[in-house]
Amino acid sequence: MNEFFQNWNLDPLKLPRHVGIIMDGNGRWATSRRLPRVAGHKKGVERVNEVTEFATKCSLQALTLYAFSDENWRRPEEEVSALMSLLRWYLKAERNKILDNNIRFRLIGDRGKLSSDILALASALEQESAGNTGLNLCVALSYGSRGEILRAVRRVLEKIESHELYPADLDEQTFEDHLDTSGLPSVDMVIRTSGEQRISNFLLWQCAYAEYFFESAPWPDFTSEIFAGLLRRFSDRERRFGRTPEQVQQRVQTDAPRAATPIRLTSVKGS
Repeated sequence: MNEFFQNWNLDPLKLPRHVGIIMDGNGRWATSRRLPRVAGHKKGVERVNEVTEFATKCSLQALTLYAFSDENWRRPEEEVSALMSLLRWYLKAERNKILDNNIRFRLIGDRGKLSSDILALASALEQESAGNTGLNLCVALSYGSRGEILRAVRRVLEKIESHELYPADLDEQTFEDHLDTSGLPSVDMVIRTSGEQRISNFLLWQCAYAEYFFESAPWPDFTSEIFAGLLRRFSDRERRFGRTPEQVQQRVQTDAPRAATPIRLTSVKGS
């Protein structure tokens, strides 16, 4: 175990492969300080950088951040505009850091609702980082899981109509290959900040066996210390996947230590 894991009291063999975070509470954080809501979003970007760096050091395979839901388009135009401006800034300012730290960037969600300049920035970063082999950083933007599943269904139907795929060949893995998150491991751990206890249409398929953690701190106050504490709590949970506790213990005793599993990433058209 290297010094990083020792310092944070983390067991690298018991960490999740894929963590999803619903970054909630930016606006309330700002309002409680009598600041404009956009100030909370700006502070939230700082936390994105900190948490991404920590996830990289933990050697997580994937981190998916719920940045802007499909329903968030209903917010006041001024706030939406400010959020999109922050996104433009992030994609430009963090480009070199993402590339230098071997991070693979990925945008998931309904791209048809995004402006052309944001799409160009995101697509360029996806292409530039495509060969990186470290953390897979997925930003869920204009995202809703129901919409994602419908997009996947349409892709499957198109392939069936063109005889690229036959109905009898459709199984769970084949369907997953048509989701926005194609090629990534299932989500092991979901964190929602700011005390709310809702899923909010986030990665419904991918989170079938995820462990959920509802953190009271709003996203602007979510630190590496809080993240590490939740990771330790995750490590203490017994994940049975339908087995009995006795079967789980037998597997722990007989299985070899988990090695890093290569991720098979495939592109998904039309997202």
